[in-house]
Amino acid sequence: MHQINLERMSPVVHSRAGVAFPDTLVGTDSHTPHVDALGVIAIGVGGLEAESVMLGRASYMRLPDIIGVELIGTRQEGITATDIVLAITEFLREQRVVSSYLEFFGSGASALTLGDRATISNMTPEFGASAAMFYIDEKTTDYLRLTGRSDAQVELVETYAKQTGLWADSMAQAQYERVLQFDLSAVGRNIAGPSNPHRRVATTDLAAQGISGTVEAEPGKMPDGAIIIAAITSCTNTSNPRNVIAAALLARNANAKGLTRKPWVKSSLAPGSKAVKLYLEEANLLPELEQLGFGIVAFACTTCNGMSGALDPAIQQEVIDRDLYATAVLSGNRNFDGRIHPYAKQAFLASPPLVVAYAIAGTIRFDIEQDVLGTDQHGEPVKLMDIWPSDAEIDAIVAQSVKPEQFTAVYEPMFLDVKDVTHSSDPLYDWRPQSTYIRRPPYWEGALAGDRSLTDMRPLAVLGDNITTDHLSPSNAILRNSAAGEYLHKMGLPEEDFNSYATHRGDHLTAQRATFANPKLLNEMVRDNGAIKQGSLARIEPEGNVVRMWEAIETYMKRKQPLIIVAGADYGQGSSRDWAAKGVRLAGVEAIVAEGFERIHRTNLVGMGVLPIQFKTGETRRSHGIDGTETFSVQGTPAAEAELTLLVTRTSGEQIAIPVTCRLDTAEEVSIYEAGGVLQRFAQDFLEASASAG
Repeated sequence: MHQINLERMSPVVHSRAGVAFPDTLVGTDSHTPHVDALGVIAIGVGGLEAESVMLGRASYMRLPDIIGVELIGTRQEGITATDIVLAITEFLREQRVVSSYLEFFGSGASALTLGDRATISNMTPEFGASAAMFYIDEKTTDYLRLTGRSDAQVELVETYAKQTGLWADSMAQAQYERVLQFDLSAVGRNIAGPSNPHRRVATTDLAAQGISGTVEAEPGKMPDGAIIIAAITSCTNTSNPRNVIAAALLARNANAKGLTRKPWVKSSLAPGSKAVKLYLEEANLLPELEQLGFGIVAFACTTCNGMSGALDPAIQQEVIDRDLYATAVLSGNRNFDGRIHPYAKQAFLASPPLVVAYAIAGTIRFDIEQDVLGTDQHGEPVKLMDIWPSDAEIDAIVAQSVKPEQFTAVYEPMFLDVKDVTHSSDPLYDWRPQSTYIRRPPYWEGALAGDRSLTDMRPLAVLGDNITTDHLSPSNAILRNSAAGEYLHKMGLPEEDFNSYATHRGDHLTAQRATFANPKLLNEMVRDNGAIKQGSLARIEPEGNVVRMWEAIETYMKRKQPLIIVAGADYGQGSSRDWAAKGVRLAGVEAIVAEGFERIHRTNLVGMGVLPIQFKTGETRRSHGIDGTETFSVQGTPAAEAELTLLVTRTSGEQIAIPVTCRLDTAEEVSIYEAGGVLQRFAQDFLEASASAG
């Protein structure tokens, strides 16, 4: 939807009944700020918060910190918007901009194309911010014309922005309490990884960082670091014509030199808009991508959301048999452990042209700047510099081949009025008890129906920093030996139809088994000779037995044992995945204490009736020696930013009282939490209203 929002749905300025006003957007995806690039305030919220709005309640938020980000300098030749955004992501994470609204300005921002701005705005959640705005200027109106908006609409945007002070010239007078400065000229070619979007690595430093290295593969076998997935994917990059054309031109140059991708690389192109196909065909470059294996497979979220599809069985078996360090390279926005594919042990983010280059290299153990990709027809070595297209050629192809009529051809049929649609007379869904895709949810039963005592809670997990929603509830392929896979097998589903966790979210019995099912989880309660053991594992207390996470959850559910999760900083990074909150609540988790929370996941926790509480600055699980053998109780009444006490009881009987902050941030969140969650709040309001009416 983000690319569709950018290319068509956002008018930037609305006009209704003779009144003009700015466009705004609240979306149920963390990358909703994609259209901030147009000067539209757009933020992502959790699905549970959106559900609350659909049920008639308002969406509340705190007044944000607004931070100015001044972009200076001019990017170097050969540097893509992806390189820039990976560097900015690293920079802004270091600057701690969580939940802030960012406004980019300065000479560097003015020089960026709208597509480049969109690449930056799209990755707002990777900064931890809530919004990443750019000023409205000529680049905005040029883009609106390019994407087929009417002359009248473009004129409205320009006139309104200039009259109301939203045009760049007026906004240049804006003052910010905090201004950060970023120099575009200092950005070189980058990738990010492994594991996090903010772990930037300059391609000139691959050897020094231990990513590249000499690899001697046995004949007929995959090398160490084999790239099993290379995908040009995600609206982050496919909404930027420069990035897509750069990849296509690199593919053309590689084909001319006789280079091919390695046979073990599963490659794909999945744009977020059909307009991409049209301008690639206009430039006669789609066949060049197809020749290297980057044919269009879909117009949607695919590999970027863990839905790359199955691997060749022989390749998958070799990865298993040799316990091979296999990797993925993609032009997406997230590379969290286990997200892209269960057999890709780590993943790296890269620009679309670099994705093509890595498919040719075939391994991440490759110095992409210095090593030889192959030899041409004359036996001459070919390196990246020999096939990298010039900025001038990229810009010329974009100017010649990307046309308004392409966007019009795609979007006009899409938004035709639909008439004569018949509706079923019965609004109630006929639940099918054997479905593994949609099942009547249990949100009025079990743990969610009872009172939350917040006393004598046992830790389900003790976790470190940067826990993502992919750790909490993965979305990728379901494996046969996983808890969800075993359940689907018992339900009679053949393994080839297991699909992904994301597709089974409507069946809580499948989705529950995804809770902490990430094979890269590091639960500090599970150790082997002192070292944390990786895997979807838990330790049942007080017995101390180490079992698979789902088995621990089942055990605690049978005992009706209230649970808590203890974590480090930036808990809940990543997708606005409501099952990351639903899963832990259904397991019996009543509270989560962490050093800090990402905004969207925190609101999802509140929406499920889970209490988020935060350590005071300088205090952590480690400073209090928490190892998971303890029980925990929360003392005090949860209220907006109230001071509470976390009472920790050790096995020795010793008790420590830890001061914590309640992270119910608004009166609305308190109201939802007190009811037990979004649905319970709605039910209470509905019953009260019905009683009053009666």
